[in-house]
Amino acid sequence: MKKLAIFSSLFIGVLAFAQGIKFEDSNFATILAKAKKENKLVFVDAYASWCGPCKLMVKNIFPLQTVGDFYNSHFVNAKIDMEKGEGIGLAKKYNVKAFPTYLFINGDGEEVHRTLGYVEEKDFIQFAKDAEDPNKRLTALKQKFEKGEKDPEFLKNLAGLTIYNDSEFAGKVLDRYFQQKTTLDQEDVQMLLSGTQSTESPLYKIFQAKKADIIKIFPEDKYTRFDTNIKLNTVLKKSYNADTKSWNDNYFLTESQKFMTKEESEKVLKRAKANRALKNKDIPTYEKLTIELYKDYSATGSEELNSLAWNFFENVSNKTSLEKAIAWAQESVKKDENYANTDTLANLYNKIGDKKNAKIWVEKSIELAKKEGQDYSDTEKLLKSL
Repeated sequence: MKKLAIFSSLFIGVLAFAQGIKFEDSNFATILAKAKKENKLVFVDAYASWCGPCKLMVKNIFPLQTVGDFYNSHFVNAKIDMEKGEGIGLAKKYNVKAFPTYLFINGDGEEVHRTLGYVEEKDFIQFAKDAEDPNKRLTALKQKFEKGEKDPEFLKNLAGLTIYNDSEFAGKVLDRYFQQKTTLDQEDVQMLLSGTQSTESPLYKIFQAKKADIIKIFPEDKYTRFDTNIKLNTVLKKSYNADTKSWNDNYFLTESQKFMTKEESEKVLKRAKANRALKNKDIPTYEKLTIELYKDYSATGSEELNSLAWNFFENVSNKTSLEKAIAWAQESVKKDENYANTDTLANLYNKIGDKKNAKIWVEKSIELAKKEGQDYSDTEKLLKSL
């Protein structure tokens, strides 16, 4: 994905690496059977195609010999896109909500450990060692918490491991952690903000009670904005029925207008509907709402415009709509010309059949990629096809 210049490097197939992690080329059931037969855990790199840190792991960490030596000898390794094929069901089963997530699963399909994010070599190997140690696995850490463990460092670590996939449990962990704190440092505040997702969370009460400490680290206007976002997230969650894929507009508009204007409320709802439509692959709805939202895009940032344009390139086929996406990409380039948005512009021109402009921008994109040190393999393929 060309959303961010730094994350626009080409996905490099791991099978190309001779000494790094060797990933199985088979379905998940076969992988589980192999792990059970060999009495090993399955290591799953749960990724998404657009995820920048995922690509950096592929480029920087997975190819390392030390990493490959350990993972290949101790695990059956799987690399699965959580937004395609059987990955969609696995993401739901194992509650994967952030990328990259690393799962360690036994031969019976039971998760025993997990972690996430871009991880350097030493820590990546240590996570794997923890997964093999029953006393250090996430399941054991949760049991230790339930028995009343109060060590602050233990609680911080456990919260970090669960905050994105089990926010309710992480909230309990952080609640215990913050009950012991008389003052907060910057790391504490960041953790509190990450964990407070709803006004119904026990952490929201701490967020309110610790306002004086928080605004010593962040400006009060940032605190206020975050407070509004927490309230907004709570109302949005209650307004959408995932089973029926339907919205309760009246509830959202009534509740949200208690802390924002009617105009702001209506715009937020439309944006939320557009994002949900894209997630549900309801492209006509996404296309219609997004065009309505960005009739005036003069104040929209370069990065956001590029993201919109790339989403249209990937999902939309209507030429008139694609021409609007070209206008967004052009504005993105005007505000901050870089490899990512020039590449987006080249791809959009190519998609509507304008080979001349596509070639102009693809050459510009490659030139910028060389200056920025970006991997432009995908862009070079486009140039060769013109």
